[in-house]
Formats: sequence, C-alpha cells, structure tokens
Amino acid sequence: MPTNDLLDYYDRLILRELDRDSRKAFSQIASDLGISNTMVHQRVTRLRQIGVLKKMSIVLDEKKLGYEWSAFTGLVLREDSDSGQIIEALKKIPEVTECYYVTGTYTLYIRIVAKSSDHLRKLLYEKIDHIKGVQKTESQMDLGCAFRRNLPVMDDDAPRKEE
Repeated sequence: MPTNDLLDYYDRLILRELDRDSRKAFSQIASDLGISNTMVHQRVTRLRQIGVLKKMSIVLDEKKLGYEWSAFTGLVLREDSDSGQIIEALKKIPEVTECYYVTGTYTLYIRIVAKSSDHLRKLLYEKIDHIKGVQKTESQMDLGCAFRRNLPVMDDDAPRKEE
C-alpha cells in the first residue's frame, strides 16, 4: 500500500505545521489544530516510524558561514559499478552537501560549497578528481537558489475532515 494512503487529514495538517516550523511545540500544533497534544505526539511518532517524516533539522545559511561559492557537478565514472565506493569517498568531503544518482551523461550529480573560487578549484582538482573511479567532472556554478520547498502535504485530493 502506498504511504500516501496511510496519511489522513490530521496527518497532513500536522506535517504542514511542521513544514512551516519544525521547532514548533507539539502542544502549540495541537492548540492550533484543535486536537490533543497526545494525538500530535502519537502521529508524529507514527510518521517517523513509517518513514514519511525522515528528520527534523535546521537549514544553515551557507553564505553567512563563509561559503560564497557553490557548484553543481556531474561525475562521469569509469564504471557505474564503482558508484558505491565513490559515494563513500564523497561523504568524506564536508563541502559536498548533496549527491544524487542521475540518468544521462553522468552517473552522479553533486552539489559543492566553497569559500572561494580557489577553494572550489582545490576541491574539484585535488579531491574529487582524485577519487578512484572518477573519470571526468563537469561543473555549473550556482548563482543562487530561486526557491526550495518540500512537496505540499495538503492538496485538493486530500481527504477532508468530516464536518
């Protein structure tokens, strides 16, 4: 059964509230939604157990931490079967913040943050290009995020509370 079938109206309302502010107290969510604190706690626990809610985390402002540069980099591998060991090597580079399997020219697509163009160059040429199994990299500079969001948890097809 798809996970979506496991979410009811209140699950979606709770997820929407957590998406707006993951630090919001369960008691405040309960008060805002007109349900019990226990209900919110039980549902959040269940949403974690079934894997809908992976984690509640903070979002850092990379620029304020001194990382002015960012790039998206496609990796061409000598052998796609080497991807596991390459991913493990990429995990050891803190400036690699995301890694995706993709189709097309590349096997992996990563996002890198750097403090300067020199720092970015060193990451690419001295670290990533030297990972065994990486044949070639191609980067596009990130000029800024227009937006980033989670999927909406409340949509027109969502079951509604019966009045």
